Amino acid sequence: MVTAALRAEFEKLFPFIKQSSAEFVKLFYAEAQYVQIPAGQSIYYEGQQCSHLVMVLEGVGRVYKLSSSGREVTLYRVYGGESCVLTASCIMNQGTFPAMAATESAVRGLMISPQNVLDWFCLEPHWQSFIFGLLSYRLANIISVVEEVAFKRIDVRLAEQFARELEKGEVMMQKTHADLAADVGSSREVVSRILRDLTQRGMISSTRGNIEFIDKKAIVTLSLQ
Repeated sequence: MVTAALRAEFEKLFPFIKQSSAEFVKLFYAEAQYVQIPAGQSIYYEGQQCSHLVMVLEGVGRVYKLSSSGREVTLYRVYGGESCVLTASCIMNQGTFPAMAATESAVRGLMISPQNVLDWFCLEPHWQSFIFGLLSYRLANIISVVEEVAFKRIDVRLAEQFARELEKGEVMMQKTHADLAADVGSSREVVSRILRDLTQRGMISSTRGNIEFIDKKAIVTLSLQ
């Protein structure tokens, strides 16, 4: 059941619903199901049929590719006010999920059935616009990831991550070497070697699960290369 409080929260994060017809809004909340998913839980495996589309209210999901050797490449993350484009595409094409998806933190959201995703696409223009916008935004994001993995040095990509945290006013990042390797599409061994080099250059201090930013100017300079 979608309570009044959940409706208010949803409308702040997904403004398209306030622009939709009254009939659609009533139908949407009647069909949507509130869901809570714990951290670290797999949502989809590659090749699996998509059984739902989650519109995230709170929390973080990660979508990634996994090679036969176990190497991971993060394609994108899904935050509050967003949904998973590959799930939407999978449902629209009636195909299978082409990657892996899991929760990085506990996720709360509204869950939409595949049949509703399809039916509403023809029924409500604002739902159609939401799905198209999701496809457009994430396609550009995925292309950017491919370009970075193919053409950018790993140390530059790591520095970009650190620089983004610095922009938020953070002085430390809580991530393991394996987490960072998945983010930049490399192996943990390569990332560990680069982090040792950045530590020797006085740019960071790396301990288990923590990266402290020491030379902020040097980090930003490296991120711009």
